[in-house]
This record gives sequence, C-alpha cells and structure tokens, in this order.
Amino acid sequence: MDWGLERPGSKACQGNTAFGLLACFESCDDFGVSYYVVSSEHSTQERPVSAETQGDAVWGCQESKSSLVTRNLFLKYIVMGVELLIGVALLPFNVAHLGQAAYGVLALTASIAAYFSMLDMGYGLAQERFVAHYRARQDRESLNQVISTMFYVFVAIGMLAFSIAVFVALNLEHLFNLTAEQVHEGRRVLLVMGAFVGLSFPFSVFGGVVNGFVRNSMNGVTAVSTSVAAALANLLVLTAGGGLFELVVAVYSVRAVSYWFYRRNAYKVFPGLRIRLTYFNRIRLREVTGFSIFMLAIDLANKVNYSTDALVVGGFLGAAAVAVWTVAQRLVETTQRLTNQLNGSLFPVVVDSASIGSEGRLQSILVQGTRLSLAMVVPMAGGLALLARPLVMAWVGPQFAGSIPIIYLLAVVVAIRVGNATATTLLKGTGDHRLLAATNVVMSIVNLGLSIALARKYGAVGVALGTLIPVGVVSMFWIFPLACRRVGLPLTKVLVDGVWPAIWPMSVMCVWLLISRNVFGANVALVGAQAIVGAALYSIVFLRLAVCDADRMWYVGNIITLFRRRPVTAATLCVTEQ
Repeated sequence: MDWGLERPGSKACQGNTAFGLLACFESCDDFGVSYYVVSSEHSTQERPVSAETQGDAVWGCQESKSSLVTRNLFLKYIVMGVELLIGVALLPFNVAHLGQAAYGVLALTASIAAYFSMLDMGYGLAQERFVAHYRARQDRESLNQVISTMFYVFVAIGMLAFSIAVFVALNLEHLFNLTAEQVHEGRRVLLVMGAFVGLSFPFSVFGGVVNGFVRNSMNGVTAVSTSVAAALANLLVLTAGGGLFELVVAVYSVRAVSYWFYRRNAYKVFPGLRIRLTYFNRIRLREVTGFSIFMLAIDLANKVNYSTDALVVGGFLGAAAVAVWTVAQRLVETTQRLTNQLNGSLFPVVVDSASIGSEGRLQSILVQGTRLSLAMVVPMAGGLALLARPLVMAWVGPQFAGSIPIIYLLAVVVAIRVGNATATTLLKGTGDHRLLAATNVVMSIVNLGLSIALARKYGAVGVALGTLIPVGVVSMFWIFPLACRRVGLPLTKVLVDGVWPAIWPMSVMCVWLLISRNVFGANVALVGAQAIVGAALYSIVFLRLAVCDADRMWYVGNIITLFRRRPVTAATLCVTEQ
C-alpha cells in the first residue's frame, strides 16, 4: 500500500580540440561539459560572484548546479528504493492483521484520495518554475509574492479537497458496493485521508521552494525519514491490536508532522522567505495561472497518451486482453519511472538558465541531459525487450505470451519518451510551454484515434502501435529538433554529441543478451543476472569508449561529491527563520 499521497565513440568532444581540456570544464555555473561556450556572447549575463559562491542571509549558501542535480538524483533513487522495500514488506503484514475485507477498504479509500491530486491543476510545477525564475533574478519581493499567493490559493484548494472528501464519505453506500460496517469504517478513514490531503496542498508550497532552489535532496532525506517513521507506526499499531481506523490515524499523523520539516527545509534554502497575506498579488496569480493551465493540458494529454490504452484494449478486446496488456504495461512503466528521474531535477536549472540568458548552459543541459537520459533508459529498455520472452515465461507463464510483442513496442516508446525528456523539459522551462501543450494535445488525439483503428485489425499489438507511431514521429521530428533550435545548436551536433555516444554501446550488450538468453532457461533470477551483466558491459563501454576524457572526469567528479563532506560556512550557520 502506498501511504504517501505526497505532493511535497569519443566523438562527443571531436571538433573542439582547439579549445583543449580546460575549455571542457569552463561551464556556465559548472553545469555539464560546456565545450560550446567559449565566446563572450554567452557569458555576459552571469550573476554576481558573491551571490553564487558566498551565500547570504536572504538567499542562503549556493552550490554548483551539477553537484545539486547529482545529489538530487541520488536521493530520488534512495527514496524510491526505501518506499519500494517498505511497500513490499508491509503489504502482506497489513493484509494478515487487517484481513482482506478491511484491507480492501483501505485500498479503495486511498485510491479515492489519490484523485484529489488533480486539483493541483498544474500550479505545483508552475510555482516551481517561477520560484526558479525569480530566484535567478534575485528578486526577493516577487519571489515572496509568488509563494504567498500560491500558499493562499492552495489553502482554498485544500478546503475544496476536504469538502469533496466529506461529500464522498457521506455517500459511500451510494457509490460503492459495501456492507454497512465497511461504509462506517470507510467513511472515517476517508475523512482522515481527506483532512491530510487538504493539509498537504498549502504545505506543498514549501516543497516548491526547495525544488525551485534545486535542493530536492533535502526533501529526499525528509521523505526517507518520514517513510521509515510511518512504517514503524504501522507496525506498532497493528502489533498492538489496533484496527484500520487507528492505523490510518497513526500513519497520517506521522506524515502530517513531517510537513513541519518540509517547511523548515524551505526556510533553510531561502532564509528570506516570508508568507504573508499582504504579499498576495493578483498579477502574480495571473502569471502563475498562465503557465499552470498549459501544464494541466500537458498532464491531461499525457494521461490520454499513456494511461487510456488499457481502456481501449478492454473496450474492444475484452478483460482477458487487458490482463495480457497489463503485464507489459507494468514492466514498461517501471522502466520509465526508474530511468526518468533526471529531468525533473533539471527543470529549475533550465528556468534559472533561461532567466539569466545563459544559452551556453542550456546547450550543455540539452546535450548532457539527453546523453545521460539515454544512457539510463537504453540499456534497461533494450534489456527488457531482448529478455522479454524468458522474463514473461518465468514470471507469469506461457498464458501471457501475448504480452511479449507488446513489450517490444512499448519498450521503444519508453526509450523515446525518456530520451526526449530533456528536450521537453527545456521547452517547458524556456517559454515554449504553449506550443508544447498544443503538440501534446494533438498527439493524444491522434494516439487515441489510431489505437482504436488499429485495435480492430491487430488487437493489443495495434494499440501499442497506435501509441508508438505518434510518439515517435512527434518526439523525433518535431520536439527534439525544436529544442535544438531553441538553444542554437545544429541538430546534427546534438545527435553526434548527445545521442550517438549513448546508443552505440548497446551493441555490446545486445550481443551478450542474444547469446545468454538462449543458454539460460526461463528463470527470473537468471534473467535478472543476465540483465545486470549486460548493464555492466554497457556502462564500461559507455564510460571508457563512448565519451571523452573530460566528460568521464566530470561524471566521476560529480559522483565523488556525493560522498565528500561539504564545508560549513557562516552563511550556512546563520540561516534562520524570521
């Protein structure tokens, strides 16, 4: 059970040898290998050195963007791993102590509460965007106006969310097939969850502040601590004989207390933070809303693109086909989630770079972000496709063999999505969100229509093709070239430096998997071992042969910073909430 419901060849350097190794490290604000930036035209709008290196009582202590992104990414994977382990361990424990019926009530109410997140309406990402924007401009007053305005907007949204929860709770017996006892228990549980969700909306502004300052790792530490504390509360309540209601109260009380720590993190990264009613500003509200409405459109279009396929399969092919589809979808969604964490951390960096007009850093973000995204998704998606048959046979059996061709197609979809995610993030953060939203809406309509048309003739494989064709065409021939033009780089340059170094090492992994899958049988452990060896081969070839020495040194250097103690400065010690 998810207890979260949280809101808060070496050709890469060819053509640049005249600049030497030193030029490869002269990046704008230390992000990436900015070997494109040597002329003054890209470095005329840098911030004052004192604001970027010393820190002060308003803006806090600053670090290089590359170090922050690396630390944020590392903590994201730690959080994912901890939550996965806790979820796997608690599910059978909770079922055994609550019983199947009570656990079903818990799952139902949690599913209802999860839909309340749609009330965010894109404001979460919009706030993060403008926090990063005004932080880059060092405009304290405008930044506090954005934060204060969003705080009171989210207070209203939180009250609306709780009101909806009350309405649903009072009408559970009319909406779901439940016994009188289940209705009584479900009503109490949903009211607790609704109160928690209502509280989470205004407190989400503090998460937006931390993310906008590219300090997600601080919230990552809080998230891990909270998940562990909530799991312990879960164990203690059920071991002591508590029931479903007591369990929900205990777990969500722990998570509610954690909001104070998220708030504290926000004041640490931005000591000048002030939330006051007098800072509520209609101009800022229109400004944020003008961005959030397009984020909402993109989110809804993405749901049509990637979440309605099962409905199409069910509507035209029946429930049995949905089961086959779900096997492939679960594997591909896991791949997408594991490999697409980088680009969320890049968004505030993109906004920061665009706000100060640092085209050089944007170029580095596009090239390095695309390369690293592909380096994460290509071996995993490729391995999934190559090992699909033995994995499916060992995991769910031959009756689900129909999911194998679906996995082939959806693995390509997720590779394209993740590989193109940096380009998408760049367009979102540099002012092209309207065009991106329109593109996603059109793509979703084409996707849905094509999936329905192809489902009639080719079944579930046709539905997968209906997703692959528009996603592939739009991503590769429209969004990616548009992002290249946006940062002033030739498409061929990005393909050679950003895409090719991450693609060709897959050939070595393919050779290994094509041989090994015919040697080893259909066993989940053996399939996993083959995948690990294949990923190791890919990593060795990528780091030793596909990227230049400067890039490799930069990658390794950022990893080393994860384990290096950061110096404590006066600015760090003097950060206090006022």
